[in-house]
Amino acid sequence: MNTIAAEKDWLKLARKALNGERLTLEEGIEVLEADNDEVLPLMQAAFAVRKHYYGKKVKLNMIINAKSGLCPEDCGYCSQSIVSTAPVKKYTLLDKETLLAGAREAMARKAGTYCIVAAGKGPTDKELNQVVEAVQEIRSTMPLKICACLGLLKDDQAMRLAEAGVHRYNHNLNTSKANYPAITTTHTYDQRVETVEKVKTYGMSPCSGVIIGMGETNREIVEMACALRELDADSIPVNFLNAIPGTPLEGAGRTPAMKALKVLALFRLICPSKEIRVAGGREVNLRTLQPLSLYAANSVFVGDYLTTEGQEAATDHQMIEDLGFEIEMCAL
Repeated sequence: MNTIAAEKDWLKLARKALNGERLTLEEGIEVLEADNDEVLPLMQAAFAVRKHYYGKKVKLNMIINAKSGLCPEDCGYCSQSIVSTAPVKKYTLLDKETLLAGAREAMARKAGTYCIVAAGKGPTDKELNQVVEAVQEIRSTMPLKICACLGLLKDDQAMRLAEAGVHRYNHNLNTSKANYPAITTTHTYDQRVETVEKVKTYGMSPCSGVIIGMGETNREIVEMACALRELDADSIPVNFLNAIPGTPLEGAGRTPAMKALKVLALFRLICPSKEIRVAGGREVNLRTLQPLSLYAANSVFVGDYLTTEGQEAATDHQMIEDLGFEIEMCAL
């Protein structure tokens, strides 16, 4: 297929997405299996959709690892899990003042959303109380949106977080339903879906995404994107596995940068109006092609992740400026 024909084909998918038509499974697989020579016209098609909904604005998010290690789950990708031997810090939930300091740092980095993440199957009542108190003070003193990621929730816990002012709750599907038992056995794919549905019930914006590079097939990647469309997740973090030594997936390698761009284009075309966030592992997997990711994604994390280092915030700000894009400031 020559370049001109390829560009026409990908723009046809963009028009389909903008018209509210769903890509077929076969069309999604074609995106992932496109020749690398077709990546630029494919990204242009994704950008046509991204620009329609988000213009050239980029949302910034900052994450704080509010509770590290000490997790009883056996997720194969995670350095904090019980099966990991990675040398990570282990500590109980951070106190309110530390969480508030993190929020101030988020503002300094021009992030509009502050993400409070705690390792574990789900929060204890004591941990939930600590998060609620911190969120209430942040909401009363800073113009930040708050995202919480605390694991599986009970109904009363979801209600309390919503009442405290949590805007968004993150609980990733991570991988396909078929691949899930190969990644973790201590909870199920269906439990994750139920949690996302629960936070919607209590009025919080659902955030749910994936980790690419954990043995899934191209067909499964398309199925993951379709599952998140069905779930109606408002925000979709697309992570790329950072294979950490000491985890069961330490030998999984990295997703090639060109494949990562195709994945981001796919998620934009299948979930056209949603916030697509290029998330964990972008530095390791996309490497020097990180700027191109923002032609499909409209959101990034700034700073470090849970147990791995991220790119300097100033470098991200410069990348956005060099693209001619604009940081979207938080407006509550």
